[in-house]
Amino acid sequence: MLTTTENERLTQVGPGTPMGELFRRYWHPIAATGELAERPTKSIRLLGEDLVLYKDRSGTYGLIGALCPHRRVDLSYGIPEEHGLRCMYHGWMFDETGQCIEQPFEETVHPDGRFKEKVKTTAYPVQELGGVLLAYMGPSPAPLVPRWDLFVWENVVRDVGVTVLPCNWLQCMENSLDPVHVEWLHGYYTNSLLDPQGRPDIPKRPNLEPWRVRQHGTISFDLFDHGIIKRRTFKAGPGDPGTTTADPEWTSGHPILFPNILRVGSSFEYRVPMDDTHTLHLVFSAYAMPPGVTAPVQETVPHYEIPAFAEDGTCIVDYTLGQDMMAWSTQGPIARRELEKLGQSDVGIILFRKLLHDQMDLAARGEEVMNTFRDPVENQMLALFQEYQPGGDINRANLWVRQGSQYSPVVPQVDKIYADALG
Repeated sequence: MLTTTENERLTQVGPGTPMGELFRRYWHPIAATGELAERPTKSIRLLGEDLVLYKDRSGTYGLIGALCPHRRVDLSYGIPEEHGLRCMYHGWMFDETGQCIEQPFEETVHPDGRFKEKVKTTAYPVQELGGVLLAYMGPSPAPLVPRWDLFVWENVVRDVGVTVLPCNWLQCMENSLDPVHVEWLHGYYTNSLLDPQGRPDIPKRPNLEPWRVRQHGTISFDLFDHGIIKRRTFKAGPGDPGTTTADPEWTSGHPILFPNILRVGSSFEYRVPMDDTHTLHLVFSAYAMPPGVTAPVQETVPHYEIPAFAEDGTCIVDYTLGQDMMAWSTQGPIARRELEKLGQSDVGIILFRKLLHDQMDLAARGEEVMNTFRDPVENQMLALFQEYQPGGDINRANLWVRQGSQYSPVVPQVDKIYADALG
């Protein structure tokens, strides 16, 4: 159980807060590149700040303050020019550093004036990797954008799925340190939704299939260079020999990347804090091709919405990620951790909270924090591990459905590629 003050320290992400300052040491995904190809400006809320992401006609990306410093209008309605974003109200133009570079009427009246040099708005650097745009809001010099393996794998098909959730980022992330919920939320709960006698109120769920519920035996968590390794064994049951500490679920384990990434199969789940009570949940996937098959060329990495709520406001629970999002959202905008009663299944959550506190202290002292990279050689490809690596004998379709990618525009294409390869 945490105190109210401790909970605030872990959940508040605005400028000047301990967690906000820690998060500002990292690059965060804020959009798919395809979004800016469809519309060259986008409103962004990140770490409690309102911003505008834009792509100018030269192809340069910028992330600047949402409101024009002149008369405070919304620059998401601005006009992308060859080199910068022009305010549609009076024509003032800003480059990707936030510097005002043109003031048409002012320059007509005072051709030799230097007023524009005195006008600058908030601006943060943006970089592209694997079809995703990432932003950095921290002190200079910025670290390198981490080149995690799925971003730089070759011969893959990629997509980006997004959801905006009305809850704090930590509710989403702590779920990753809670292995036992799989047995209940995704196992017993899924099967209850398929029971017409137990849940007659639930309509037919076309995305659901019965789960083989496996009871957890042992769970364990270890720190490693990039975060926390989650390990588990399962008890033997009818028709199921169970697992032991000699099995991959224990020997390899499952990586949680600090501070806000879960690796699941061929996907990364990012829990990006928009502010204290909203989270951008972004799923980046890289689908490896079967042996001997060349991936089709993607001019643009497709993006799509992963829905969390039905039209009536109820949570969509007929797929695994939807069930997770229901559990996170129904804890409220910010979970009241001072009221919780933790048990033995929560040792991973306790370890994660301690790691967050330790890293916040490092950031406060101006020291380097976990998963900031400066060496380009080390960062060429950050290879990860997992209990069952993507490809090979893995049930790829199950991995896709787990991430809500039945909504993806590319999964049917990848399914066909696999079906054709298997004859």
